[in-house]
Amino acid sequence: MRTTKLETFMQRVDDRPRLLVRIETDEGIVGWGEAYNHGPDKALAPVIEYLFEQFKNDDPRRVTFINQKLIQQSRFPPGALGLAAIAAIDHALWDIAAKAAGVPVYMLLGGHVRDRVRVYCGVYSAPDPEEAVPAILKLNADYGFTAFKLSPYRRNLYNGRWGALCEEAGNYLGELRRRLPTDFEFCFDAHAKIYEPNQALQLAKALEPHDPLFLEEPIRPEHIPAWGALRQQMGTVPLATGESLYSRYEFLALLNARGADIIQPDICVVGGLTEMRRIADLADAHYVSVAPHNPMGPLATAHNVHFCAAQVNFRFLEYKFAKEASWATDPYIPVDGHLELRPDRPGWGIEIDESRLKQDDYIHWERIMATKPDGSTAYP
Repeated sequence: MRTTKLETFMQRVDDRPRLLVRIETDEGIVGWGEAYNHGPDKALAPVIEYLFEQFKNDDPRRVTFINQKLIQQSRFPPGALGLAAIAAIDHALWDIAAKAAGVPVYMLLGGHVRDRVRVYCGVYSAPDPEEAVPAILKLNADYGFTAFKLSPYRRNLYNGRWGALCEEAGNYLGELRRRLPTDFEFCFDAHAKIYEPNQALQLAKALEPHDPLFLEEPIRPEHIPAWGALRQQMGTVPLATGESLYSRYEFLALLNARGADIIQPDICVVGGLTEMRRIADLADAHYVSVAPHNPMGPLATAHNVHFCAAQVNFRFLEYKFAKEASWATDPYIPVDGHLELRPDRPGWGIEIDESRLKQDDYIHWERIMATKPDGSTAYP
């Protein structure tokens, strides 16, 4: 079997651009992968098309060989765009390999260690309790969710006293605890907006009395020693991070610094399933669990389902509903707070309607740059 053709399709999932990759073989088997457009979004397709020349006519079932080949062919270590491109290719190759064998992808990983994958729902904001409580109860009633992710910021975090913002966040979690079932779990994503570690510690201490599931990415990812120091002072609040890290070497540095209780690598960022498993195994050796970052489309969720099904130290998967993704005819939908495996479907277990991809459905999106009261810029 040989790879013969690669195509990219610029699509949208709700208000975000998403890039799909299709790889064809001389035996008629087709594989699909989803790319993370986290850089200049239109720059990704040419990178993927360029990389195809490095493995055109190779046996696509040699997934690890091709993944390593694409990483090593670059003189300098690939970064955000390079590894996102490699991830999409890697996933299409796993799809082909599993379809050729007639099994789900997770069976090529040693089989599933769990029968279904637990998910938590990303709310991504901090709605008032009067709005949040009925919305959370409906998500529980409709899909069985018992874990939810919110923002800790109840207002503009650059205006007013920081201690007051932290107090408001703690009171907010306390109010949700008072109004909702005791077995519900709440985590908070600070989106790496906090510059000073001491401020992150203040926020953690405010949340701590109400038992948060974890505090995610409170500070910037670049200086690993700061994560180790922060973790040692955070008490019983689990510290989670990893969506902004790329390779197993960066994760190893984080783990060696004891900088996280839970790591959150993104399978579409780190170079694909091949590299994701290496990262997760490193974490397992440090008694650290894995909760993949997954704000993507239905195909990326499928990639994650198979990783999570086969990974021993998996904890839970982020899930985001896709309202506009017509190309995914049968996405994984939560049942009882879990995504069920599809053992009778080879590959990723999801069908792509190619007729919906005939025209690029591109939408431009970029983060809004935050501005402080003095006019200086801040992380969005």
